[in-house]
Amino acid sequence: MKIAFIGLGNMGAPMARNLIKAGHSLNLVDLNKTVLAELEQLGGSISATAREAAQGAELVITMLPAAVHVRSVWLGEDGVLAGIGKGVPAVDCSTIDPQTARDVAAAAAKQGVAVADAPVSGGTGGAAAGTLTFMVGATPELFATLQPVLAQMGRNIVHCGEVGTGQIAKICNNLLLAISMVGVSEAMALGDALGIDTGVLAGIINSSTGRCWSSEMYNPWPGIVETAPASRGYTGGFGAELMLKDLGLATEAARQAHQPVVLGAVAQQLYQAMSQRGEGGKDFSAIINSYRKPQ
Repeated sequence: MKIAFIGLGNMGAPMARNLIKAGHSLNLVDLNKTVLAELEQLGGSISATAREAAQGAELVITMLPAAVHVRSVWLGEDGVLAGIGKGVPAVDCSTIDPQTARDVAAAAAKQGVAVADAPVSGGTGGAAAGTLTFMVGATPELFATLQPVLAQMGRNIVHCGEVGTGQIAKICNNLLLAISMVGVSEAMALGDALGIDTGVLAGIINSSTGRCWSSEMYNPWPGIVETAPASRGYTGGFGAELMLKDLGLATEAARQAHQPVVLGAVAQQLYQAMSQRGEGGKDFSAIINSYRKPQ
């Protein structure tokens, strides 16, 4: 299949790589010339603009940093909708606000193009391994069209409902993830301050009612989970700035819906303070450093 793939960041590049390995012909667009050159070596073709990449494509995929980039890439003069053919399926895998996803889909529909939103979960490791979870907002017909291609980049392809619901699922999940990580950080730091061995405490939590993914699989205390970012200086994983972005999306969506998210707002402030300390580039689990005594 001839696919236009626009946005080759930490997630987009390995996703595109997996599609090339699966035998698809990719037209690629990104500002990073190094990544473009690498993927060209694998068989991809480089396009100068989203419009150029979309011309003649049988499917368009975008993976972009924020809503402002999504609007520009899709709706701009040299954007996807300026080049895409009528009836060509398309999907945006960025994590953005639900309304932007709906606005782009509405603009595309006027041209006879169906667009889905399909944000992902699984991190850079999942993107490289092809084990991502895709949360898809689309008509049943478009979902059926996209599912086989998404399955070449992910393991769990979930139809959440109409367009925009993929974003809703993503921001709600990450809202909970941020809150749970703060809670685990408080508990681990308190246990250490009171004198219990943190390995013993983690083992008790993970076999008791406090058990959760943030403690069991991604514990923020160094040395508890060998594969977690905490055990490699909080490098890799999911950056705190990205978590802060997602919390902003969640709290803004909650404001629009007049829905209280008290713990989410507190978590947002904690991650904002972390960013202001210059730690935004660390994994989000480094929030535990807000509670630990200076080392």
